[in-house]
Amino acid sequence: MPDKVFHYSKFLIAVILVGLVAALTIDVERHHVETANTRVDMAIDYEGLQELAQREGLPEDEVLAQAKDAGITSLAVYETTFKKLNENGKATAIAGARLLESYHDGTLTDPAWRNLVEQGKIVGTEAYVTGHDAQTYKEVKEDLIRRLGTDRVTVLQAGNQEVLAVKAHYESLLKMNLGMPTDEMKKVNDAGFYVLARPSNYEKCTDDDVKAVFARLDGFKISEIVFSGNQTLGAPGALMATIDEMKSRDLTLGLIEATTQLQFYKQDGMEEIAKNLGYDRVARLYSIPKDEQPKLKIDTAVERWANTDMERNIRIDLLRIYDKPSPNMTLMETNMKYFRDTHDALVQHGFTVGPSDTFASFYPSKWLRGILMLGVAAAGVLYLSLVIPRLNASRKWQVILFVVFGLLAAVPVFMGAGSKIRVLAALASANLFPSLAVIGLLDYIRTKRDELTKHLIPLMVTAVIALFVTGTLSYIGAAYLSGALADTEYLLEFRIFRGIKLTFVLPMVLVGIAFLQRFDIFDGRMDDTDGVVEQLKKILDMPVRIKTLIGLAFVGLAAIVFVARSGHTSGMPVSQTELHFRAMLEQAFYARPRTKELLIGHPAFLLAIMAFARKWPTMLLFALVLVATIGQGSMVETFAHMRTPIYMSFLRGIGGIVLGAGIGAVCMVLIELWQFVLAKAKAAAAKK
Repeated sequence: MPDKVFHYSKFLIAVILVGLVAALTIDVERHHVETANTRVDMAIDYEGLQELAQREGLPEDEVLAQAKDAGITSLAVYETTFKKLNENGKATAIAGARLLESYHDGTLTDPAWRNLVEQGKIVGTEAYVTGHDAQTYKEVKEDLIRRLGTDRVTVLQAGNQEVLAVKAHYESLLKMNLGMPTDEMKKVNDAGFYVLARPSNYEKCTDDDVKAVFARLDGFKISEIVFSGNQTLGAPGALMATIDEMKSRDLTLGLIEATTQLQFYKQDGMEEIAKNLGYDRVARLYSIPKDEQPKLKIDTAVERWANTDMERNIRIDLLRIYDKPSPNMTLMETNMKYFRDTHDALVQHGFTVGPSDTFASFYPSKWLRGILMLGVAAAGVLYLSLVIPRLNASRKWQVILFVVFGLLAAVPVFMGAGSKIRVLAALASANLFPSLAVIGLLDYIRTKRDELTKHLIPLMVTAVIALFVTGTLSYIGAAYLSGALADTEYLLEFRIFRGIKLTFVLPMVLVGIAFLQRFDIFDGRMDDTDGVVEQLKKILDMPVRIKTLIGLAFVGLAAIVFVARSGHTSGMPVSQTELHFRAMLEQAFYARPRTKELLIGHPAFLLAIMAFARKWPTMLLFALVLVATIGQGSMVETFAHMRTPIYMSFLRGIGGIVLGAGIGAVCMVLIELWQFVLAKAKAAAAKK
C-alpha cells in the first residue's frame, strides 16, 4: 500500500481563512456589545431591611440610610397583603366568625359594630375590612373589587366608618396580593433607592387590570419590573397591554435565572413580553437560594456575586439579609459588611452600580454570517479529505462537496433565516476545528519524526510550542462557534447551544478515525497502515481477557463521569477538594481554567509528543492523543456558553494552556526520573 501522505487543499484553507475574518468581525462586534453592558443593580427586598431593623431594634430610616451607603441601589417592593397591613396597622381584615364570637362574649363594645351584628349584616364565613390610612384603604378597596368583583365586595357603614364585607376564605384573604403599595414605594424613593417592582398577575386579567397596575407605578423611580409568581402580568390574554405599558415607560424587564443556572424560571408570558418589548430591554436576575445563603460565609457569597455577574451576564443582584451575625459582629454590622464588600468586589471587577444595563440589540450582518457558513462547509470537506484517501486525491470532488455543503449552509442565512443551520454550524465548528488542529499536528510530526530530539529539555520546549500552536488553531473553531450563534437572544440565554455534551466525545471520534488512517496501533507501522476499517476488525476479533474487561469497565465509567459532569443538570456531585481547587484557581486567574484542560487534556498533549519522539507503543500514543483532544475540544466548547463574555472565555482557555503546559512539563520530568530509576535498577540487576 502506498504511503498515506494527506494533502491540505489550499482552496479549502483559503475559504476557511475568509470565513475566519467574517467570524472575527462578528466576535469583535459582540465584544463591544458586552463591554458596554457593565452596570449592575444591587437590590434587596424592602421587607428584608424592615426585618433587619426590627431584629436590631433600630429605626427603619437608619437601616435604609446605612444600606444606601453600603451600595444597595434598589429595593424590591412586592404587592401588599392583609398579613402585612394587619401588622403595620394601616388596614385590618377580621374574620366574621371572630366578630360574632366577640359579640356573644361581650367583648365587642363598639355600638356601630354591635348594630351591624344585630341587623344580621355580619356573616361568620365572610371577612370585614377597615382602613386606618386613607390612601392605603383606597388602594385596598380598589384592588379587592378588581380581583373579586362587586358581587363579592360590598360596602357597609359602621357609624361614620366605611367597612368592606368580603366573601372570601379568611386565611386565603390574608395572603392575597392587593396591588403595589404606593406608601412603600414612596418610602423607598425618599430614602434614595429605586423601586424594583414585583407585581403579580390577576385571575382572568384584563387590559384594564394591567393599566391600573402601571398607573399606580407612575411618579416613582422604577429600576426594573420582575413579575412575581408563575405568570407575568397580563397572561394569557392581556400581554399586549403589559407590553404597551412597559414600552411607553421605557421599563426594563427582569427575568429570574433558573435554579439550574440555565435560562430562566418559567413564567407564563415572559417570552412573548421579552420578544415584543425588545431583548434590549431585558436583564437577567440572580438570587442566592434562601436555603443556601446561611451556609455561605460572607467572603464566599461576595465571590459568588462577582463570578455570577462576570460569567453569566447577571445584571440584577437580588441579595438577601443574613439572619445570623458573623463572629464578633452584630447582625447589622454583618449585613452592612456583606453589602459593602459585594459592592466593592463588583467595582473592582469593572462594574458600576445602578439600575441594570441591558444589551444593545445585536444581530450581525447576514452577509458576514453567510461567509462564515461557507468556512464551516470548507472545514467539513477538509476533514473528510484528511480521512478518505480517494477524496484527498481528487480536488474536483472536494470542490463539488464544498459547493453542495456551502449552498446548504449559506443560502438560508443569506436569505435572512437559518437559525437551525446556525446551530448545526456551531456544532460542526466545536467538533471539526479542534479535530483538524490535532490532525494537523499528527501530520506535521509524522514528517519530522527523525528530527525530533529525545532529550528532555528541548523535547519539553517543542511540546509546549506545539501545544500553543495547536491551541491557536483550535481557537479558530471558537471564533466560528461564537460568530455562528452570537446575538442578543443567545447572550441572554433565551436560546442556548444544546450540543455541549456531544462536543466532549465527537472530537475524540473524529481524531481517532484520522489516527487509524495514519498509524497501525498494533505493530507501530506508520503511513502504510491497513486503515480504519481493517484495524477496527482486528480490534473486534481480539480475544478478551477478564482483566481487559475490567479495564474497559473503568474506562467506560470514567467516560460516563466525564460526560455527566458537564453542564448544569447532570446531578453528578463535585467533591469538596475539587471545589477548593476551583476556588483557588478563581483567585489566581481572571477566569478559572477548566480542570479537564489543565489536569487532563494539556498534560496528555505533552506526553503524546514525548511518546511519539521516543517511540513508545503506538497503542499508548493513540490513547494519549485521544485524551489530548479532550483539552482542545474543551477550549472550543467553552465558547458555547454564550452568556459568558467572549473575552473571558478567551482568557479562560489561555490560562488552561499555560497551567496545563506547566503540569504537563512536570509529568514529563517525573516520567524521565522514573525511567532513569528503572534503567539504573535494570543495570544493577544485570551486574549480579
